[in-house]
Amino acid sequence: QVQLVESGGGLVQAGGSLRLSCAASGRTLSSYTMAWFRQAPGKERESVARINSSGGITGYAASVKGRFTISRDNAKNTVYLQMNTLKPDDTAVYYCAARFGDTIVAGPIRYDYWGQGTQVTVSS
Repeated sequence: QVQLVESGGGLVQAGGSLRLSCAASGRTLSSYTMAWFRQAPGKERESVARINSSGGITGYAASVKGRFTISRDNAKNTVYLQMNTLKPDDTAVYYCAARFGDTIVAGPIRYDYWGQGTQVTVSS
C-alpha cells in the first residue's frame, strides 16, 4: 500500500504561485508513475500533470502547460507541483496519485493510490 499526503494548497491571487507537495509512505516511490489531478465543483476530475518513475518523462494538460511544473525527489519520496501564473480557473481540489510502473498515463482510472486532496483557490 502507498499512502499519499498532499500539502501546500491555499488562497492566492491571480498571477501568483503555489507549490504543492505530495509525501508518500508505505512504499518507495521510485517504482511508481506519479500524477496530479484536480477537480472543481460540478466538474469531472481532470489530469493536470504526470511524471514517470525516474522523472525523465513528463506530461501536462494543455491548460497548464508552460505554467505548471511537476517534479519528484525519489530520495525524499515526494512529488511536487510548482504552479505559476495562477488563474481563477485553476481553483480546485488538487489530488496526488500513484500507479506502479514507468508509463505515464492521463486517465484517473489508471491510478491505484490517491491522496486526500488539497484545496487551491485563486481569487481574481
